[in-house]
Amino acid sequence: MAVFAAFGTAARLTGGRVLLWSALGRLPNAMCPIGALLLVTHNSGSVWRGSAATGLLAIGQAVGGPLVGRLADRHGQRRIGLLTAAVNTVAILALVAASEAGRPLPEQLAAAGLIGLSVPLVGPLSRSRWVRLAGGDAELTSATLSLDGTVDEISFTAGPAVIGLLAALVDPAAGLLLGAGLVAVCATLFALHPTAAPGNPVQQRGAGRLLTTPYLLLLAGMALLGTCFGSVQVGVTATTEALGQPGAAGLIYGLMGGTSALAGLATVALPARWDLPLRLRVGTGLLLAVSLPLLAVGSVGGLALAIGGLGLAVAPQMITMFGLVERTVPAARLGEAMAALVSSITLAQAGGTLLAGLLAERHGTTAPFWITCTAALAALTLAGTTATSRRYRRTAGVLESAPAS
Repeated sequence: MAVFAAFGTAARLTGGRVLLWSALGRLPNAMCPIGALLLVTHNSGSVWRGSAATGLLAIGQAVGGPLVGRLADRHGQRRIGLLTAAVNTVAILALVAASEAGRPLPEQLAAAGLIGLSVPLVGPLSRSRWVRLAGGDAELTSATLSLDGTVDEISFTAGPAVIGLLAALVDPAAGLLLGAGLVAVCATLFALHPTAAPGNPVQQRGAGRLLTTPYLLLLAGMALLGTCFGSVQVGVTATTEALGQPGAAGLIYGLMGGTSALAGLATVALPARWDLPLRLRVGTGLLLAVSLPLLAVGSVGGLALAIGGLGLAVAPQMITMFGLVERTVPAARLGEAMAALVSSITLAQAGGTLLAGLLAERHGTTAPFWITCTAALAALTLAGTTATSRRYRRTAGVLESAPAS
């Protein structure tokens, strides 16, 4: 099946509208962390306070994601999606109101934590929806997950850019207000779409164990990828500052998202004989190979080339691991499993950022990239020794397709 034909078939599973709601509905997930940082820092005059709000938001998301995913599997994406969209909208507005009014820091932190806890999980639930609609067709599943991975990369690149632009041209609060509006409208429409999984409390309770060895290995792989993200973000920031062009950091980091999105689109063209375990092994090798040039960058141009090259390995890795989840967890717990993978990468990214910041301060701008390369080497070792077709054989069926409109 040709690339565009595969995507056309994937789009016809749901219709064009749900793709739009999915893309716009997950955008606030990328906007809120940097938006909270800019807003609280601007209104309080303290970077530490802004960082605290962002950190608590990330922790809330890591904790709340699997819980929301489990509830969606049990009670249906529509009911849980509508509830979380409403709570998340209120929480974003509460943070804006508390920060603008200069309320005590605990009130602002509580609002930030609630934002993280109540994220509607449009991305993870979209992926579980795609897998269910593909009905076990391996080629169609690959196409839909590639499409979804590309949407993710675009959102995580565009979100911070939109926030930064609105903060510079309008006000730091403007980006978060836009995010609240997108959640209220688009996440709600995504939840209301007829393709939303209905949920099955009885089946979900008796669906079987989630934390199997193959799934734990995927969680570890995602965590190592998150460590790469966090350390690269710090490394890019530290390097551009040292080179006297701190304003280039955002553009360079966004370049990784751009090349990653293109690589994600290209994965659907890989031949069928390249099964997912093989793709994971090859992909982690590529991740290490494109990480090593980061240790030798000495200019902004060189840094941009290295970061752009790194992006080529990111989306294929994520798409492959999300695809392997469908083979390793019970179908009735797919939403929870997808959400936990996102939590894994979120927590690891925060840890990688913290460690890279400490090392950059003590050992210079190259130190964060040593963390990147070490994490990539660990990912290659993990995949090379565990990613086999026997381990990741299909052990759980997929849910039957729901009608599209």
